[in-house]
Amino acid sequence: MLVLLPPSEGKAAGGEGSPLALGGLSLPGLTAARERVLDELVTLCAGDEEKAREVLGLSEGLRGEVAKNAALYEAGARPAGEIYTGVLYDALGLATLDAAARDRAARSLLVFSGLWGALGTADRIPSYRCAMGVKLPGLGALGAYWRPFMAEVLPEAAGEGPVLDLRSAAYAAAWKPKGALAERTVTVRVLHARMAGGVEKRSVVSHFNKATKGRLVRDLLAHDVRAASPADLVAALRDLGHTVETAGPGGRGKPWALDVVVTDVH
Repeated sequence: MLVLLPPSEGKAAGGEGSPLALGGLSLPGLTAARERVLDELVTLCAGDEEKAREVLGLSEGLRGEVAKNAALYEAGARPAGEIYTGVLYDALGLATLDAAARDRAARSLLVFSGLWGALGTADRIPSYRCAMGVKLPGLGALGAYWRPFMAEVLPEAAGEGPVLDLRSAAYAAAWKPKGALAERTVTVRVLHARMAGGVEKRSVVSHFNKATKGRLVRDLLAHDVRAASPADLVAALRDLGHTVETAGPGGRGKPWALDVVVTDVH
C-alpha cells in the first residue's frame, strides 16, 4: 500500500551534517526534474530578495526563508520525516513509532513537494520554502510542471495494492491516478459529527482534518496493516476503531471516496 501525503508549510531547521545528495533521493526518475526546480529556486533567492519573496508568497516575517533557499546546496540535510512539522506530522509522530513501523513508513509513505516532486520520509533534505502553488520564473506553476514526471514514475511506485491519497488539493494537482490505478485509490474526507437540537449535524473540518489523517496513518503503520485492496483498507480502519463510511468503489477510473467521521476534534 502506498500513502500520499502533503508536506507542511512549517519545517524544522536543517541538519548539521552532510548536504543534499539529489541522486540519493527516492524515485530517482525525478532527479533531473528536481535539479531544474532546485536550480531555479536557488537562483531566484540568490538574486533580488523582494522579487523572490513575492514569487514565493512570503510575508515580511518570513524574509529569512529567502536566504535559506539561496543556500540549499550547502545546507545540512536530515530525513524528510524530521523536516516536516505541523498538525498532520505531529499526529503521525514518526519519531515515536518503533523501528519496524518507521521502516514501514520509509517504504510506504510519499510526501509531495513543490521543490522535490515527491519524497520518502527517510530521504535526507535541507529545510526549504517552496509550495506547490508557486510559479517559478523559468518553469511556471509547479503543479503543472510536475505532472508529466509524476505520471511517468508514480504508477510503478504504486505497485499493485491500494493507494491512500491524503493530499490537499494543491498537491493533488501534481498527479492524478488514472484508469485501474484510480479505481484502487482511496481519498479521505474528515467530517465532524455533533448533536444540535437532537439532530446530528456534520461539517467538514480543516485544521483537525490534518490531525485525523495523521492518526489514521500512524494506526496503519503501528499495526502493520497490509491491505490488498481498498475494501481491505476500509475494513482495517474500522477494525482499528475509526468510523468510516463509503459509497463503495468509484469505478470507471474514479477513486473510492471515504468519509471518516469524528466526534471529538483535537
